[in-house]
Amino acid sequence: MTDFPHVTNAFLFDLDGTLTDTVYQHVLAWKEALDGEGIALSVWRIHRKIGMSGGLFTNMLLRETGLAIDQDLLDRLRRRHAEAYGRLAAGVVPLPGARELLQALTDMGIPWAIGTSGRMETARPALEKLGIDPDRAPVVTRDQVRYAKPDPDLFLAAAARIGVEIGNAFVVGDSIWDMIAAQRARALGIGLLSGGYGQEELERAGALRVYEDPADMLRHLDEVGGRR
Repeated sequence: MTDFPHVTNAFLFDLDGTLTDTVYQHVLAWKEALDGEGIALSVWRIHRKIGMSGGLFTNMLLRETGLAIDQDLLDRLRRRHAEAYGRLAAGVVPLPGARELLQALTDMGIPWAIGTSGRMETARPALEKLGIDPDRAPVVTRDQVRYAKPDPDLFLAAAARIGVEIGNAFVVGDSIWDMIAAQRARALGIGLLSGGYGQEELERAGALRVYEDPADMLRHLDEVGGRR
């Protein structure tokens, strides 16, 4: 059995839509990628899949269109998405209170880490806008695990990265995929509305508490054990 230090609380954050205002840049980037392959899909359908792993995301989207799926097409879509997102990344900004929330946890000595379904090539611009060096901070990306959300691998790896037992961690995310992954990891989920999902959707997926954005969560941090 792994000997974790005694930690009564820790926070594992999603990135897009949770700490950075990047959900809709990803939606538009996927729309451009799909259009580039002649695949017509409504923007709202794309939005509903943001937050899950890129491979599962493209599989589900292509299944909805009824098109044949092959690895070459999936690879092209991922490349097109990364290129399109790279052009949109200049507009990436942290969500209100994101930096302050992470700093408050650091000041209180509460461990935190980030687990994102994005690969490092798309996660890095958002992390940099947060002032986070992914080579030094506890960040786990899709590149580093076998499966991404809704599987629990990202958050299990993030907990291990900071040396805490997953049962002592809250998973903070903006999508139902984050909440499902939290439940499968046996962690408590905190939902944020800043990614476009509604409160009832997040609660049905397992969120213990739901806040508007990181700033709102920071104001209510004592409700989820955020104290010295």
